[in-house]
Amino acid sequence: MSTSTLTRPPVTDDDPRQPRRRLTPQRVVLHVFLAAVAVGWLFPILWAVLTSFRSYEYTASHGYVSFGGWTIDNYVTAWRSAEFGKHFLNSVYITLPAVLLTLFLASCVAFVIARFSWKLNVVLLGLFTAANLLPQQALLIPLFRLFTEVPLPAFMSDSELLYDSYWGLILVNVAFQCGFCVFVLSNYMKALPRDLYEAAMVDGASVWRQYWQVTMPLCRPALAALATLEVTWIYNEFFWATVLMRTGDKFPVTSSLNNLRGEFFTDNNLVSAGSVLVAIPTLVIFFLLQRHFVRGLTLGASKG
Repeated sequence: MSTSTLTRPPVTDDDPRQPRRRLTPQRVVLHVFLAAVAVGWLFPILWAVLTSFRSYEYTASHGYVSFGGWTIDNYVTAWRSAEFGKHFLNSVYITLPAVLLTLFLASCVAFVIARFSWKLNVVLLGLFTAANLLPQQALLIPLFRLFTEVPLPAFMSDSELLYDSYWGLILVNVAFQCGFCVFVLSNYMKALPRDLYEAAMVDGASVWRQYWQVTMPLCRPALAALATLEVTWIYNEFFWATVLMRTGDKFPVTSSLNNLRGEFFTDNNLVSAGSVLVAIPTLVIFFLLQRHFVRGLTLGASKG
């Protein structure tokens, strides 16, 4: 006598037989709140894009709460007036070295904090993290005076000073961004199995080889996520470029938006078009690295 066992297939989230969750008043309030937050977050961006495609003459006569006056002349005028082509290259000269130097230095410090145990371990981590807690404006005067006193060779800076040079902006961004990267990478590296380092030491690997050939390949998701954030933050930096540079031809693209301001009035449609042009590179980079960014955040959250 044989008995047959009936096996029920597992119910997945996409299975239509799965009962739907009841729509309670709490869930309705939650969905309404999230929809309101999303609209409030996207409205300024959508409004800027809409305004950038409208002529100033039409909005001046009909108001911004109207429909019509469509044109792309704002983008052409903004590109020519602000000289975005030249200033985009300036942003590349500042952003690319700053991001690479930040990730390299932060990974070195994070490796020491995560790999070695010594008395000043927590103090070192707190020292680098403290840079993110201090308002940048509090350091304006001492940094300005320092930059006007530190000399540089003529081939590195036209002003022969750290002031009004790309190197000055690179160093400022590295100094303020290292703390966050050290904090993230140190927590990520602490979750790596110590057996890997013991096996590397048995094979005769030096500390440098443990860092470069063992740790760094495993930290690629975290480095990709941090690179996406750092490119966005350093590229969009406006404060230090305005304070520590005086030559208009050296300004990054965000600071060049000042060229679109008039002496007696400002064409908001033109400024909106310029802002959209400035934002396009960061959006492209984010969407290209989105998979790596999400993967890095997910792996970092599941460690430990």
